[in-house]
Amino acid sequence: MDLSIVIPALNESRKIAQDVKAAAEFLQQQNLEGEIIVVDDGSSDDTTQVARHAGDSIQASLRVLHFKEHHGKGFAVKNGIIASKSQFVMFADSGLCVPYSNVLKGLSLLQNNSCDIAHGSRKLPESIIRRPQPLGRRIISKLIHWVLIIWLRIPANLTDTQCGFKIYKGDLARELYKQCISNGFLFDIEIIIRALKSGKRIREFPIEWTADPDSRLSPAKNFIGVLSELFALKKIVKRVQRN
Repeated sequence: MDLSIVIPALNESRKIAQDVKAAAEFLQQQNLEGEIIVVDDGSSDDTTQVARHAGDSIQASLRVLHFKEHHGKGFAVKNGIIASKSQFVMFADSGLCVPYSNVLKGLSLLQNNSCDIAHGSRKLPESIIRRPQPLGRRIISKLIHWVLIIWLRIPANLTDTQCGFKIYKGDLARELYKQCISNGFLFDIEIIIRALKSGKRIREFPIEWTADPDSRLSPAKNFIGVLSELFALKKIVKRVQRN
């Protein structure tokens, strides 16, 4: 297959059907052979049932992975990517913050072998922000960004490490995520560090983005949890760098 689309979900019963249908329409419109993998990370609503029902009305392969307990976004993305089978694999946050048509920009970078991993970025000059994040979340995100650069030495040219719209060469993605330890919000950083350590190339591409006011990930509301993840990630980074 050409492309696997992984959608992590937590209590997204109001959005997930739209996510599945939009992903399927994109694959069909671009004449791509692919699959959609929804990963329900311990939802307390009927996300799994709604996602499976949405599969009845699409012309694309759909798998829904359901976990009874909530582990974190990193856990959901990791399991979805490991289960993927395509030449290229991506994950996209629920809520259609980024139109699936934007995939073509990142996919072309991978197909042309310009990079091994393509990150959507909201911070590039060419990006179009239809509705920005609330001010508080933007401030927290900026602080985290500089902490990652200074403390974990993430390259400053990676402008938007937390954007939930990333595309990988499939075999590389499955290899990296099998090694990934982080289950929470900052799993992207561990993947970046592992990729760079092995000499892989990461490039960003501009996207059209609309903030989702109903986002399940809010570092501004869970700053203590994010700090805890940062300290845990620091230990993981040291372990990766020693190996």
